[in-house]
Order: sequence, then structure tokens, then C-alpha cells
Amino acid sequence: MSEWYNYIKALHLIFVTTWFAGLFYIPRLFVYQIEASKKPSPDREILGKQLALMAKRLWYIITWPSAVLATIFALWLLVIIPGWLTQGWMLVKLGFVVLLFLYHFKTHQMFKELQMGQVRYSSAFMRIWNEGATIILFAVVFLVILKSTINWIFGVVGILGLAILLMLGIRLYKNIRKRNPEA
Repeated sequence: MSEWYNYIKALHLIFVTTWFAGLFYIPRLFVYQIEASKKPSPDREILGKQLALMAKRLWYIITWPSAVLATIFALWLLVIIPGWLTQGWMLVKLGFVVLLFLYHFKTHQMFKELQMGQVRYSSAFMRIWNEGATIILFAVVFLVILKSTINWIFGVVGILGLAILLMLGIRLYKNIRKRNPEA
């Protein structure tokens, strides 16, 4: 194993963390942008401009660079330990990484639309969309820590359970906001 392994692994984990931080926060900014687009003038313009700037900075200064750097360090790790590519857990993890990139690219499309003032989704949809990265993160972390695909069925059931709990939480929060818009 390379003497650089721990450094590369640490950098990979740091950039995965910052990538997910961006993926967790950008849909929240989308929620606020969508809700601001429904406000009367001048609030709509003032909030819209500020939220668009915040989203742009988050997306291009934190999220995209983190995705690129996390990928570079991940590929470097695979060069150091190519045997991982023969292990089932890694292949399943890479499947989730593909899903993560698809999620990232779709989020980028949503970002560009909102930057142009096009609102195609509801704030409720964005609250649900926000949980996509959470589900992927849970799956990847458990696969990496347990390094097991034997318990894949239990993992799928667990991920589905997590998704159901997240959806119930979103529904509960929606009901709370109906009663108290300031919540």
C-alpha cells in the first residue's frame, strides 16, 4: 500500500463531506428561491437576487470543486488498491456513486433553471428532492464501513425505511407549517 494512502483517503473524505454539504444545502436554497418567487414586489426581486447569488457561490465555489476533487482522490485510491474493483461492496458502492452523479447533474439542471428565473418545481418537491443525497450517503457509508454485500437485502430494506421516515418527516413538517407559517 502506498505511503500516501492515508493522506489521499483523508482528502477524499474531506471533499466528499464538502460535496455532500453543498448537495444538502442547495435544494434548501431552491426552496427559498421558489418561495421568494411567489412574494410581492419588491421582496421577490430583492430575495430572488440574493438567493440566486448564494446558490451560485455555493454551487460553483464549494459543490462542483468538491465533487471534482472527491472524484480525483477516489480514482487515486483505486489506482493504489485496484483489488477493490473485484469486491462486491465496491461495485455496489460505485453504483451508488453513479446515482450520486446523476443526482448532482439533475440538481445542476435545476440550479441553471432557477438562475434564469424559471420555476418548474414546487418548494414541497424540493424538500423531497433534498433527501435524495441523504439516502445515497447512508447507503455508501454503510457499504464502506461494513464492506458487505451479503446483507444487501437488509440494506435495501433499511434504505427504504429511511426514505419512508424522511417522507413522513416532510409531511409532518408541512402540516406544522400549515398551522404556523413561521415554523
